[in-house]
Amino acid sequence: MKRLIDDIDSPADLKRLGTESLPAVADELRRVIIEAVSATGGHLASSLGAVELTIALHYAFNAPEDKIIWDVGHQAYGHKILTGRRNEFGTLRQLGGISGFPRPAESPFDAFGAGHSSTSISAALGMAAARDLAGKSNKVVAVIGDGSLTAGLAFEGLNQAGHLKKNILVVLNDNEMSISQNVGALSAFLSRKITGRLAIRLKKEIESFITSIPAIGGRLMDIAKRAEDAMITFLTPGMLFEGLGFHYIGPVDGHDIGALLNAFKAIGELEGPVLLHVLTKKGKGYGPAEADPAAFHGVGPFTVSTGSPKKSASPSYTNVFSSSLVEIAGLDKRVVAITAAMPEGTGLSAFAEKFPERFFDVGIAEQHALVFAAGLAKEGFIPVTAIYSTFLQRAYDEVFHDVCLQNLPVVLALDRAGIVGQDGATHHGLFDISYLRHLPNMAVAAPKDEGELRHLLYSAVNYGRPIAIRYPRGGCTGVDLSGALRMIPFGSSEVLREGADASILATGTMVYPAMEAGARLEREGIRAGVVNCRFIKPLDEALVLGIAASTGVIVTVEENVLAGGFGSAIAELLADNGLHVPVRRLGAPDEYVEHGTQEQLRARLGLSAQGIEAAVRSLLSR
Repeated sequence: MKRLIDDIDSPADLKRLGTESLPAVADELRRVIIEAVSATGGHLASSLGAVELTIALHYAFNAPEDKIIWDVGHQAYGHKILTGRRNEFGTLRQLGGISGFPRPAESPFDAFGAGHSSTSISAALGMAAARDLAGKSNKVVAVIGDGSLTAGLAFEGLNQAGHLKKNILVVLNDNEMSISQNVGALSAFLSRKITGRLAIRLKKEIESFITSIPAIGGRLMDIAKRAEDAMITFLTPGMLFEGLGFHYIGPVDGHDIGALLNAFKAIGELEGPVLLHVLTKKGKGYGPAEADPAAFHGVGPFTVSTGSPKKSASPSYTNVFSSSLVEIAGLDKRVVAITAAMPEGTGLSAFAEKFPERFFDVGIAEQHALVFAAGLAKEGFIPVTAIYSTFLQRAYDEVFHDVCLQNLPVVLALDRAGIVGQDGATHHGLFDISYLRHLPNMAVAAPKDEGELRHLLYSAVNYGRPIAIRYPRGGCTGVDLSGALRMIPFGSSEVLREGADASILATGTMVYPAMEAGARLEREGIRAGVVNCRFIKPLDEALVLGIAASTGVIVTVEENVLAGGFGSAIAELLADNGLHVPVRRLGAPDEYVEHGTQEQLRARLGLSAQGIEAAVRSLLSR
């Protein structure tokens, strides 16, 4: 049976349908999303919750002339399907396929690139200002989730939008969640009972009462309606947004396409910034995702009928970090844990359950997280701040100004360091070595496996200084995790394989591939030594200089950009000590790495046993 959605390759095709057909399109769109994501993995629950909103936006506005800016992009799968990418949707997040996030290079309908949260309002305001300067009249719409409003950047955008009075529409998609359950005073304010279906019912009852009075005149009706709007605004978050200079409309049922279209029509008559408050359910239309939206925020391939993952989850570095921190916190009451809206993603849920009084979720506010941690450290506590490597970039100044400058013992647990895989360029943790190692007082370490992660975390808590521990996304190596926690000497490396012809200096995830490369080379008579440089800063200078002098050839391997990374640190050390030793650096080039599996991307970058072996051969052949 032919589906309606099979004839929709652009919003123009959607608009040829009558509004009575749009709920059926929503059902079909959900099925397409579920079927594809069950095969490729991806961000499911958010996009399912935004299906009707997506249809209404493309039905009411004229993209790409009108600009629709999706915050983060977790909600944008339906948008991709309706804008000409239905046939390619099965390649979602696959090597050479379409991105999981809005990407202007992929489609003119993707008005602004996004992969991190809370940028949409600022970007939309910039586009509205550009529109006015160019004398154009197109609409500009920012679609932002309530979780993203916990970030200060969103309020910086709202603040200036209210000041400039530009014609801009902010659609607040309120599902009472970010990735995990929302936290903070703002979330509580948005989630007050009056903002739910009660507010919609109250509004309808007031309207019904007003229209039931037969003698009421037109002018009195207008006054009564304004009084009703004022009361609803006072009882809902409208009071906040009106105070920021916005016209507030809502709340509106985000799964009622007719109500959404009526709201968009009414908004078209208003001048200045408008905020439309839309209520949705994350995971809408798929039982397992509705029951556990946090688990279905980002998923791997799964069985549609049950929601069960197709692959059994092996222990991950995140799991080991989680259990190790709980163990360490049981030994030291000074240890506290901080996350930026990702207790599940960073593995801190177990800590929160065991030590609730020592756990802090600050919302999507990495800058605040670091200064908050610095305040705790200043008063004698040891904050372990778990943030994905890519998101720590947002708090660079706070790491410099508030942590390192004061030399405070804040431990940065950088999850998802290196190649993360199918989330692509916005999420790879390929820059943290470069943006951290040049900061005075900061130490940077990378464990070769989960056992070393456990001991490095214990050591970091006891070093009494700023330190970042970077570890990868994904499964562990399977080493034994039993035994007592032990201190790792600060700044130390370890020689894993002696060599006479060349030395491979590897850090973190690259140590085991380096060992395999060393074994391959030895079978052919090439003796390549391997050093686990678990400390990137400070380097184990005496050890590095000694092996450089003895072998005379060095290959460095890291999952980080080459510019300013681990290999750069080695080259600087050799140059500063007058050693003219050939060095071949392996890492990410000066470009953004696309999406694909971790194995595919590492192979492309030469970050595999074969790639390391080839680099050693090439260097020796000179």
